[in-house]
Amino acid sequence: MLSHCAMMVAMPGPTTRAPRTRAENRQTMETEILRLGREHLSTHGAAGLSLRAIARELGVVSSAVYRYVPSRDELLTRLLVEGYTHLAESVDAATDRIDTEDHRGRIMAAAKAIRIWAVDDPARWALLYGSPVPGYAAPADRTVTPGTRVIARLIAELAAAHDAGVLATPDCEVSPALSADLDAIRAEFGNDLPDAALVTGTLLWAAVIGATSLEVFGQYGSETFSVPEHLFTAQIDAVLSSVFR
Repeated sequence: MLSHCAMMVAMPGPTTRAPRTRAENRQTMETEILRLGREHLSTHGAAGLSLRAIARELGVVSSAVYRYVPSRDELLTRLLVEGYTHLAESVDAATDRIDTEDHRGRIMAAAKAIRIWAVDDPARWALLYGSPVPGYAAPADRTVTPGTRVIARLIAELAAAHDAGVLATPDCEVSPALSADLDAIRAEFGNDLPDAALVTGTLLWAAVIGATSLEVFGQYGSETFSVPEHLFTAQIDAVLSSVFR
């Protein structure tokens, strides 16, 4: 009898979950607000974002949402930072899968990753690279660093190609004013690419963003190109043919 009682005492009882901390509750609410923010980007566009609408969907009063995200502009900023970061991570992952000596292949992989991300999430692409949202000014101290990660990666890949001696040097006119601007870019991104090579980098960037946006925003028309990714690859390949020797 004593043995049986001892066994009963030793058996663990049902576990009870510890109460959620205030920090955990805050994290959960902020995650949900961002998730709904992304959904509303797709359905209403950036200009149509509303914290009151998000509060209704969460089933709480609007003041409860404002405790975590104080304004629409703050929500836009968080969505921007999240979007830039996610895009950059996708580009980094795609680029890092290519051999470090395949400079052209690495840049092509980065470009394709940008397109894939944009096609998969056109609403967030529009937030990052579409028309400015009326009445909203992105705070530079929070958005510049994440917002320049992708171009910084492309410039780093161009610098590596230049160091390897495989980057072409186009014959283009660079004014003193433009050269000064390029000096600032060199200082910001920490490279010594010559002016002509940096001009090529801006051309590459414009081609990637432009070609991606034309497709994502339907500017080619619905039946013009049956396999849009093939067009994109050919476009970037054409640009890279002028970038590499």
